[in-house]
Amino acid sequence: MSVEMVCNAFDISRSGYYEYRQRRKHVDVERLALRAQVIRLFTKSRSSAGSRTIKGLLSEEGVVVGRFKVRRLMSELGLICKQPGPHAYMQATVERPDIPNHLDREFAVEQPDQVWRGDIPYIWSGQRWGYLAVVLDLYARRVVGWAMSSSPDADLVVKALDHAWEQRGQPEKVMFHSDQGSQYASRKFRQKLWRYRMTQSMSRRGNCWDNAPMERLLRSLKSEWIPALGYRNLPEAKEDVGGYLMDYYNRQRPHAFNDGISPVAAEENLKILSGIN
Repeated sequence: MSVEMVCNAFDISRSGYYEYRQRRKHVDVERLALRAQVIRLFTKSRSSAGSRTIKGLLSEEGVVVGRFKVRRLMSELGLICKQPGPHAYMQATVERPDIPNHLDREFAVEQPDQVWRGDIPYIWSGQRWGYLAVVLDLYARRVVGWAMSSSPDADLVVKALDHAWEQRGQPEKVMFHSDQGSQYASRKFRQKLWRYRMTQSMSRRGNCWDNAPMERLLRSLKSEWIPALGYRNLPEAKEDVGGYLMDYYNRQRPHAFNDGISPVAAEENLKILSGIN
């Protein structure tokens, strides 16, 4: 059957047919490169990044692309991000009388090192649980300190606090907010806060809404990064979790609270604006 007969049968011109064949031979190099970048960023996020996150990461690298194009590319590549479902929060109204809730859900602060938030999640590491103490600065939701141990004791939270205090240049007049865990109520931890001239604040018992920023961080860590079966041992867990907190989460991962930029970038922007003003 001739080309002319086929074109007549489908009511198309011969020039249109030859143009279509020529396009099929053309390789869209730019699209292939963009697909490779999407795969790279998706893999780096351990399958946690969606189209919005990948668009933000590409923008930081100087690649201008729309979110819906990223979504189409992810669909073509079969990339499905893993994100957890909604979490049912407990409600409570009782506070610890000797350590008031000074923060009272005022999560928006004007400067770094005004309010730090602490918590202790557990992570499977070999034949037992490992415990992670995290210190989060509420200004840009940046992790400023952490420690990990096989024992969830006062030494663990003190070590994380020491790390944060040294990392941030030994700031004063910081408010440290936590839940009512025994580690944070211990004499050893409270004495360290006194030494660093920090004000202690505690959430209402069992009320996770008082801990929303920290819950969001830990939710991301567990759903996006930690392997489904945990780690083989505590040293492996320390290395991987530390890399996530201090590098990927702080410096690379876009954060909705920061209008789609990383915590470190948000703090750098504040420094630039402060210099202008």
